[in-house]
Order: sequence, then structure tokens, then C-alpha cells
Amino acid sequence: MSITLAIAGTAFAIWVYLLTARGRFWTASIREDRTNTPAPAAWPDIVAVVPARDEADVIAQSIGSLLSQDYPGRFTIVLVDDQSSDGTAAIARDTADRAASTRLEILSGSLLPAGWAGKVWAMKQGIAHAGRATPPAYLLLTDADIAYAPDTLRRLVAHAEATQCVLVSLMAKLRCESLAERALIPAFIFFFQMLYPFAWVNRRENATAGAAGGCMLVRADALQRAGGIDAIRGALIDDCTLAAKLKSVGPIWLGLTDRVLSLRPYPGFGDIRRMVSRSAYDQLHYSPILLAGTVAGMALTYVAPPFLALFGAGTAQMLAIAAWIIMSLIYQPILRFYRVSPLWGPALPVVAFAYLAFTLDSAYQHMRGKGGLWKGRVQAGL
Repeated sequence: MSITLAIAGTAFAIWVYLLTARGRFWTASIREDRTNTPAPAAWPDIVAVVPARDEADVIAQSIGSLLSQDYPGRFTIVLVDDQSSDGTAAIARDTADRAASTRLEILSGSLLPAGWAGKVWAMKQGIAHAGRATPPAYLLLTDADIAYAPDTLRRLVAHAEATQCVLVSLMAKLRCESLAERALIPAFIFFFQMLYPFAWVNRRENATAGAAGGCMLVRADALQRAGGIDAIRGALIDDCTLAAKLKSVGPIWLGLTDRVLSLRPYPGFGDIRRMVSRSAYDQLHYSPILLAGTVAGMALTYVAPPFLALFGAGTAQMLAIAAWIIMSLIYQPILRFYRVSPLWGPALPVVAFAYLAFTLDSAYQHMRGKGGLWKGRVQAGL
């Protein structure tokens, strides 16, 4: 057997596996709007914890959407102002005043101690503040660049109560307007679903655990049983790390949604590169061996099929064409979800190559001592 035939056959086998045996991740069918759960007999107390560092451009819309929740029970919001220098807290306070709402509390975050990721430290302070008086039944751990439809919290709580999940998380719909966003954002969600198939995440008996950090409704008592937020103190990928801890004490659920939107713009390719590079090498546990394996695996999975389809011959070429077709087809559901042209399907190898470059850049930034850089903080390898 020739090397090209072996490569083409392996790539084809990979895509058949992804099509048939990876939890049908590619269907993008596990969605919050397809759940229909009854209202609970009583609505539990909720506290939203919002870490915010220099979010002046989005905080009014984000906090405004939380203040507008039609939740029937007691609901308060703790904004942790994480050493902002752009007036984030003042804008949030003005937003609450304009809404004539008393739901918002603003907490000035303290300096980041050694061993903590910035966001997790802010979450720690907000959670501690939320539990000072009467501890809430649930915590809504959310980001400062997330906007919610008015019924989102009510639907989240109803789902959590009906299913007894200790974590219900929604993958915020990212902005997909600029050329860079249309080219790269659907693939970001596609790759995430491939790594953490939602169907597997949502099965108690399956060890796979994942969450989307922009929107996580967590049972407060389950968080304590899982070791508290301290258990993930240094995690850059805090959402999936927290999901793994929580799944050890109860069922979790993760799905797509149109009700939760990310306000963060990524106007250029460099903006998405920085977003991915911040944590990609952390995903590989800062291991050069895993990095090399990732490079080889992505080259075999994404680069080999189009290359051999165009320049191969015989059976190897046919297998490569088949792999490329499968790849293009299973990318279509997430393209439809983001309302992006289906013509991006055959271009997935180019998009994957860009993400591979971002991953290599993440490792390079780590070696330069700038890994995990986010708003002036270097956090990698804590």
C-alpha cells in the first residue's frame, strides 16, 4: 500500500467516524429553544455574578438585558468590577438607575493574587458576596459581553429544576457579521462541538463534560460539593474545567441558543487570532508533544483530503474526494445556524489551517512569556 493511499484511507476513516460515531455533534440539533419544560412549583432565588474588566463598550447592553429579565422569583445581579480603567462600573450603575432597578450590586474587585486566573478570581469574589446573607439556590455565572432575551433566565431555571441538572449552560451565539467572523466563527463552534459533543455532555453516564462560560446556571450547593470555585482557580478554560467538576456531583446540560448573544465584535482576523491564542495552548496542557500531535492530526484530517483530491490519483484520490465531501456536508448545519453561505463548507480545510496557525501562535506566545494575555494580564501557566 502506498503512503498516499494510507493517508487518504485514514483521513476518510476519520470523517466517517466523525459523521457516524461522535455523538452526531455536527447536526447542531441540541438547542435550548427545542426544550419544553413546565414552570416549577416555586421559583428559587438566583444571583447573577458578572466579572467585568474594561467592558465600557458593552456593559450597558449586557447589564440592561439582565435587569430586564422577567424572572418571577428573587433575582439580583452582582457586578464585580475587576480593576477597570474605563468607567465600566459607572456605566453599569447608570444603566440600573435609568431602569429604576434595585437588582444591581457593584463590587470593587481586589488585586489578583498569585495562582488565580483573572476571571475566576472575580467570580470567586462575586460568589462570596452573593452568599453573605441568604445563599441563593442558583448562581448565573455570565460574562460582561453577553446579552439575554427577557425570558432566558426563567427558561434556564425551569429546565434545571425539571431535569435536576447541577449545571445548565447555553452556548452564546457569537457575532457573525464581518468577513473574519463569517469565515471563522462558525468553525469555532463546530470545533467546540467536535471536542465536546453536546449529546455526550448531556448524558450522566458519559465522562465528557463541557460548558460555555458566557452563560452557566449553577446549583450553589452542587458547586460547594464540587470544591467551590477555588477548585478551578488557575483555569483559563474555566467553563469546561468547571463543568468537569460539577459533572462529578450531578448531571449537566449544554445546548445552542438564539436567546443568548455575544456582544463582542471580531472585526478582523487578528481579533479572532488573539481570542483563540489566549487559551489554545492551555487546552493542550502546555505540552509540546500534544502540540505536535495536534498539528499532525489536523493536517491529516483537514489538509490531506483537499490536497490529495486535487493532486492525487486512483483510489487515494477517490477516498480523499469522499472525505472532503463528508467534511463539507457535516459543516452545513452550523453554517445554517449562523446564516452563513453554504459555500464555506468546502473551504473548511482553509479555515482549519487558520486555527492551526492560531494554536501554534498560542504556543509561541507562551514561550515568549505572554501566554493567556487578556486586557493587560499574562495568565498562562499559573
